[in-house]
Amino acid sequence: MLNRVVLIGRLTKDPELRYTQNGTAVATFTLAVNRPFTNQQGEQEADFINIVVWRKAAENVAQYLKKGSLSAVEGRLQTRTYENNEGRRIYVTEVVADNVRFLDGGKKAETKPDLEDPFAGEAEPVDVSEDDLPF
Repeated sequence: MLNRVVLIGRLTKDPELRYTQNGTAVATFTLAVNRPFTNQQGEQEADFINIVVWRKAAENVAQYLKKGSLSAVEGRLQTRTYENNEGRRIYVTEVVADNVRFLDGGKKAETKPDLEDPFAGEAEPVDVSEDDLPF
């Protein structure tokens, strides 16, 4: 069986870093990922995906990422349930990240992000001939 998720998007707010009772770091944040199409009004829509990161990666995320940062997340999809204070069952779906890549570099991360085009400013495509392909 396979449970693998790869996402590229922008953080909707600064990551939240906490520590478990035994001192393990855990960071949470929400990633806004644009859908590959527009709605009937011609507007770009996005999905807001909850991300959980553990240990040293959590501390790095909290230190280097902030609202608007462009990031790639690799991990697995996880669902869980719990009972809230009112006795209602709450269902949660989130991505538990194995790897988080920081795609903004240096001062670019300090500027206002262009949420309409999350890939703005990335490298230009490279021409590849059929002889270069492995298949």
